[in-house]
Amino acid sequence: MAVGLKIDFLWYQIGIPDFLHSFFSTISYNLEESKWGSKYPILMNELYQGKLSWENANKAIKELNLIRKELKKFSPDYVVWDIDDISKLSPWGKNISSDITDLSNYFVTSDGRDLIDVIIMALNDAICEKTDVEITNI
Repeated sequence: MAVGLKIDFLWYQIGIPDFLHSFFSTISYNLEESKWGSKYPILMNELYQGKLSWENANKAIKELNLIRKELKKFSPDYVVWDIDDISKLSPWGKNISSDITDLSNYFVTSDGRDLIDVIIMALNDAICEKTDVEITNI
């Protein structure tokens, strides 16, 4: 099963659901002091819950730009696979590409694109289409 972002008829592939959960877990654990949505409420409390109104897409983009900047300060060792069990490791463990230098570029979609870039692209399309963004499984 794959998860992605859907805007009307547009689809942005992300990967397995656990991978997307890891992205949000990493943000919450490292940047929000494990208080989900306390610093980035639009992204964490709306998009992660499955649907983001296109009217809030600009706010989510601003949050993502701040997140990227903050994640640059953390080495890949700080990735959190599951905030509910921080002892869990990713399926690949520490066997990652040498291109990954910090948490801002750790998350790469199953088709090889930077996850933050993909989310921003989807949010921009949501604004243009005036259509909400949904996280969906296929």
